[in-house]
Amino acid sequence: MGTTETLDGGFADPVFAAQGVFRAVMDAMARPGSIRRLPALPTPPSPLTPAGAAVALTLCDHETAVWLDPALQASRAAVAWLGFHAGAPLARTPAEAQFAVVSAPGDCIALENFAQGTQEYPDRSATLIFQVETLSGGQPLVLRGPGIAAAAAIAPAPLPRHFVEQWRQNGARFPRGVDIILAAPEGIACLPRTTRIEPKEG
Repeated sequence: MGTTETLDGGFADPVFAAQGVFRAVMDAMARPGSIRRLPALPTPPSPLTPAGAAVALTLCDHETAVWLDPALQASRAAVAWLGFHAGAPLARTPAEAQFAVVSAPGDCIALENFAQGTQEYPDRSATLIFQVETLSGGQPLVLRGPGIAAAAAIAPAPLPRHFVEQWRQNGARFPRGVDIILAAPEGIACLPRTTRIEPKEG
């Protein structure tokens, strides 16, 4: 891995791009299941994806510990790139991280292993950035809860094994629990812990 690979590929206009991506994330969090296109994308080394990297660069900084899944940890280029462009320290364990970047959601460890926050400080939980291949080609899920008028539908893939049951358990821990940002080529969608998920019937 060369120095050029580490230095190149960030946002062309870091301040403007981060502001735009942040607005997209906030809009997606406020309206679970809606898909928001990202206004700017970096060009990170694999297995980071442009969408996943855009969210990570926007939300992570030198004060937020980040956990990377095994595929990302194994990529010296990805680790160095994130360290240079985001400045975030790496968390040794999922429970120590404020953010987690998961390049292979289908192989992700159980959600309960990430920081859950406490009853007094639920904001000390982790936000997971799942790099998914699609938001519309997987198993359809029906979403209900705050920010959703009646119901919303989304079909991200891949997702962790037994995801619907894991998410039900996550909701049962409220106000503790994790939030998820789904980062795909077509945009991002968010699953805040207040959202209920069920498989689409039929």
